[in-house]
Amino acid sequence: MKNVAHARLMSSRGAIRDAELPAEEPQRFVEARRTSALALETKNLSRVAGEKVLVSNVSVHVHKGEVLAVVGPSGAGKSSFLRLLNRLDEPTGGTVLLEGRDYRGFAPTELRRRVGMLMQMAYLFPGTVSNNVAFGPLQRNEMISREQIGALLERIGLGGYEDRDVSTLSGGEAQRISLARTLANSPDVLLLDEPTSALDEISARGIEELILSIIRERKMTCVIVTHNMQQAARIADRKMHLEAGKIIAIN
Repeated sequence: MKNVAHARLMSSRGAIRDAELPAEEPQRFVEARRTSALALETKNLSRVAGEKVLVSNVSVHVHKGEVLAVVGPSGAGKSSFLRLLNRLDEPTGGTVLLEGRDYRGFAPTELRRRVGMLMQMAYLFPGTVSNNVAFGPLQRNEMISREQIGALLERIGLGGYEDRDVSTLSGGEAQRISLARTLANSPDVLLLDEPTSALDEISARGIEELILSIIRERKMTCVIVTHNMQQAARIADRKMHLEAGKIIAIN
C-alpha cells in the first residue's frame, strides 16, 4: 500500500509540474523529438579566407521543426557558419545537405527560396512595402496577389502598410517587412542572423515573439545566431557553441 501511495503521489506531482509548463513549449519539444527526418545537415563544413579559418569542420544536423541556436563569443564564426547554409558564401571544405540532398545540386535561386535568411539589419529596396514583399516571387516569375500581401502584413502586425514607402518605417517595422518578404517565398528553413540586435528592447521582444509564433505555426526549421543566451534559451531547442570556428559543445 505504501508503494502504491508513493506512486500516486509521484504521478500527482508530475501532473502538477506538467500543468505549470506553458502548453506550447512541451508540444514543440515533443514534435522535434518525434520527427526523425533531417531538414538540414552539415558535414565537415569549413571556410578559410586567406590565412584565416572562419569555420572549421562543423558537422551538425537539424531536424524538421527544430530550432537550433548558434552561440559563442564575437569572432567565433557564427555568422560565417550561417552564411554557408544557403551559399551566400561558398565553403572551402565539406558540404550541406538539404533534406538529404547536397545543396550544390540546387540552383541558387531555388536554394535561397527554400532556405530563407533574415539579417541583422533590414535591407529593403527603395519603394513601397508591397514591392518589397513581392520581390521573391517575381524573381521566379510568380505572381503574389495584393490579397496575399495584405494577409502577410496582417500576420506580422502591419496590416494596411501595403502602399507605404519603406523610407518612412521605423527599425522594428522595417525588420517585420524583411520577415514578410522572406515568408513570401514559403521557405522550409529560416536562418536568422542576430535579427533583433539592432532594435530597442521592446521592438526586439516583439520581433522575437513574432518569429517564434510563425516558426511554430508553419512548423519551420530554424537556425538562429545570437549573442543573447537568454534569447537562445527562449527560442531554441538546442544550442551549438562555436569558438574559433569550431564546435565546442551542443546542448
